[in-house]
Amino acid sequence: MAFKGLDFYNVDELLTEEQRMMRKSVRAFVDESVLPVIVEAYEQGHFPTALIREMGQQGVLGANLQGYGCAGIDHIAYGLIMQELERGDSGVRSFASVQGALVMYPIHAFGSEDQKKKWLPKLAAGEAVGCFGLTEAEHGSDPGGMKTRAVKDGKGWVLNGSKAWITNGTIADVAVVWARAEEGVRGFLVERGTPGYSASKIEHKASMRASDTAELGFADCRIPEQNLLPGSKGLKSPLSCLTQARYGIAWGVLGAAMACLDEAVAYSKSRIQFNKPIGSFQLVQAKLAHMLTELTKGQLLCLRLGQLKDQGTLHHAQVSLAKRNNVAMALECARLTRDILGANGITYDYQAIRHMLNLETVYTYEGTHDIHTLVLGEALTGISAYA
Repeated sequence: MAFKGLDFYNVDELLTEEQRMMRKSVRAFVDESVLPVIVEAYEQGHFPTALIREMGQQGVLGANLQGYGCAGIDHIAYGLIMQELERGDSGVRSFASVQGALVMYPIHAFGSEDQKKKWLPKLAAGEAVGCFGLTEAEHGSDPGGMKTRAVKDGKGWVLNGSKAWITNGTIADVAVVWARAEEGVRGFLVERGTPGYSASKIEHKASMRASDTAELGFADCRIPEQNLLPGSKGLKSPLSCLTQARYGIAWGVLGAAMACLDEAVAYSKSRIQFNKPIGSFQLVQAKLAHMLTELTKGQLLCLRLGQLKDQGTLHHAQVSLAKRNNVAMALECARLTRDILGANGITYDYQAIRHMLNLETVYTYEGTHDIHTLVLGEALTGISAYA
């Protein structure tokens, strides 16, 4: 059955026809292509790579970028894409987020014309895959402490170090890698097969199992000068990429929350206890009402966030507020849905437990909940609590 969505405050009336059509197209893609394969992929612990070309054909990869084979849609339409992909699975949305916001965006923003022409059309079409190497095993919330180094050597660079928790790492054709050089943090394009470059899959995950997660290694890895992102200068460059990705996450988790609430409502109407559906009990209705309220707040938050982004007036702290609020909301919805489903809620016959486990990761990555709390504290007081 096709997913109908949830729109308690008639947000659809505020969307353009193009935005609604994009959502409709990706919603159908998730129903027809993602949901039939995602449980098996999750159980087996791999990303369903057959979806990559189809996502390229759907125009969802780097969709809010202009030119070079990118769709060039507005940021609200892009957010709705992320919403629908995460309704399928956080791993599917993560693939698209990394490909678009963390690989295509820095090439688009900081790359040379040759780099843009070489990589962006292929990445947009799903003919190539990228990953983003910033986080290190010892430096997550504090990327400024990175130990990966790039040393100028003749006409190129020599890269040494490692990166951890890298989405798309083992399937990537190109990695956008951030390293500390003499003049500050710079970005490099490291291509698959480069001597000294390695990617190993992180196994035994209990969350984000349908996402490819890797450790990257660089051992005297020689990078030609033309693979330096010339416009990348300082830590602000990778942090600006994270702002793009966090924007997509704020929208994406709405989809996970919508999937959970839809499942909770349907189950509460069909599950009979004490000779009547559990949806007739006040405690269950209170949980459903709470989920509806918080989800509706999140939808309105993202709509305004998208308007600010389209106007070019968006501040990174505003993205922090939305990412922080919406992920916590979606995680609570997943937990409440699992609760309503009882024992059935721990099986993969239902979506709640898969979304719940995934959202435990989303709560932590792209800036932990606590770090975004401190970003907002600094925005209010002008005082940084972590610098």
